[in-house]
Amino acid sequence: MGNGTSIGKVRGLGSAHEGPHHWLVQRFTAIGNLVLMLWLLGSFLLLPDLGYGTLASYFAKPVPAVAMILLVLSLFWHARIGLQVLIEDYVHTPGNKFAALALLNLATIGGGAFGIFCVARLALSGGAA
Repeated sequence: MGNGTSIGKVRGLGSAHEGPHHWLVQRFTAIGNLVLMLWLLGSFLLLPDLGYGTLASYFAKPVPAVAMILLVLSLFWHARIGLQVLIEDYVHTPGNKFAALALLNLATIGGGAFGIFCVARLALSGGAA
């Protein structure tokens, strides 16, 4: 059966106490995503058209620009947490797990930064088409 007692075999293999934090953050970002996506949909429905000029002038205002940046942050954070748990659960080789997590972090940080840059560019252009 092995050396030591049963408790000695499993010591150190218990909970890392990281699950509740990830679970809560995943739920909070999901709620934020829902609220911000409803705002975005409502905003688009109230605009006269969805042309570049109209959207550029809309996102040149501070409140829509900040709300859109918050949506980008929340979406990428939510995706990163969900995919991180997926990778940790289903990728078992340590090297592959590290590579997948590194790629995930690069993709989410890069995508989020690009999204924020695009919104900031619209916001700072002053609505010039």
